[in-house]
Amino acid sequence: MKAILFREINSFFGSTIGYLVIGLFLILNGLFLWVFQGEYNILNTGFADLSPFFTLAPWILIFLIPAVTMRSFSDEKKQGTLELLLTKPLSLSEIIGGKFFAAVLLIVIAIVPTFIYVVMISNLGMPEGNIDMGSTIGAYAGLLLLVAAYAGIGIFCSTLSDNQIVSFIIAVFISFLFYFGFEGLATLLPDYASYISFLGMQDHFKSMGRGVIDTRDVIYFASITAVFLSITKYNLKSIQL
Repeated sequence: MKAILFREINSFFGSTIGYLVIGLFLILNGLFLWVFQGEYNILNTGFADLSPFFTLAPWILIFLIPAVTMRSFSDEKKQGTLELLLTKPLSLSEIIGGKFFAAVLLIVIAIVPTFIYVVMISNLGMPEGNIDMGSTIGAYAGLLLLVAAYAGIGIFCSTLSDNQIVSFIIAVFISFLFYFGFEGLATLLPDYASYISFLGMQDHFKSMGRGVIDTRDVIYFASITAVFLSITKYNLKSIQL
């Protein structure tokens, strides 16, 4: 798995993809949080917390993570190297795991610089240091699990077509469906709102953002990730056969 992981990371940073993803994530967040006037501007909220960032980041990642993962297997298919990759002395789990963890690692690298926001908010608090670290840590943990789920969805979608754009669009749609779709459906069916919301990522992400890392939320994200990676393995098995 290490060989695939390093190969993918080298591929990201050997081209503009890695730098573009990291740059876009930081620039978009920076502009919305500190420059553009609006509901996401931290300076306008009057509260020393990072809730605007944790509201905005999942929406940006809905597009960025599929952009990272869309080439994982679709590019291998297009170039005719997928069959060659599957004949190497690596298990399917190692191949999928290498590509999955490479995508997650790239996004984590993009998220790490946002820790400076915590320092800035802490310094801006009245009194200085007045920031709810419990909810901040919980939200970052939730964001990491959300990244893993998005990456799992993206890796799966990359096996569906040899066209990267098609893989990207499908991944964005499924990620949107799981993050906001159930929440939107819940508003249409208020009698079952709590049950429907529980099926969506947003409900679990918000729960962790309150500073309580509930095992149900962790299991939910882990299950979504595992299911899509398992389906990916099944798809590749059918190609291998």
